[in-house]
Parts: sequence; C-alpha cells; structure tokens
Amino acid sequence: MQSDQRARLCAAYALEKKAENLRLLDVRGLSSLTDYLLIVSGRSDRQVEAIAESIRLGMKKDHELLPLAVEGLKEGNWVLIDYGDVMIHVFQPHVRDFYDLEGLWQEAREVGLEPEPQAGAPRQAGQG
Repeated sequence: MQSDQRARLCAAYALEKKAENLRLLDVRGLSSLTDYLLIVSGRSDRQVEAIAESIRLGMKKDHELLPLAVEGLKEGNWVLIDYGDVMIHVFQPHVRDFYDLEGLWQEAREVGLEPEPQAGAPRQAGQG
C-alpha cells in the first residue's frame, strides 16, 4: 500500500468518529522522518481518544497494519500515531493552536481529502 493511500485510510477512520479540520500535508523532501502528516481535531479528551483508536484499530483489523508507536492516548489532549511513512496527530483545538504544526510545515503541499473514503475504507452510516 502506498503511503498516500495509507494516509487517506487513516483520514477515513478519523471521520468515522467525527474528526474535524482534517489536513493532510505532503512532507516528502521536507522531512526525513515521514512522507505525510495527517492533522485532525477532536472536541474533547474522549473524542481525541476515540478518533485515535478508530484509526489504530481500523488499520489493524482491516489492513493488518500496526503503528510503530502511539503516544498520548491516555492523556487525550494530543495523540501521535506513527506508521513510519504516515504520522497522525489528533489534537484538541487549543493544543493544536498552541503547537501550530501547520505553521511549522507551511512549506508542505496540502493534499486534498476526498469526501468519500477510498475503496476498502470503512464507510459512515448513511454514505452510499
């Protein structure tokens, strides 16, 4: 699976838990750590945790992919999920504003996220 496909699948799992303000940044050529950063927000500790778990469990169950690391899950303010070529940051809005990753990576190209998940991704109720 290509890294951009993996990033889009993670976005689809985040949307299942009503993640907000999704941004996918292509940092190839700018970072030696990863190819893509997916940055999303959740409104509360519980929602941040639910979004992160949806991504982690969906990738494991449906695609047999395990993250290299998961940090911050118990705190619920900021969760980092690292798949190597894709890193996902799930923030509460005030924490996202404080760290301003979008500003830090302003040279990165933003990749448009399609409203419909890619084939093989989970679908929200009511999507057809």
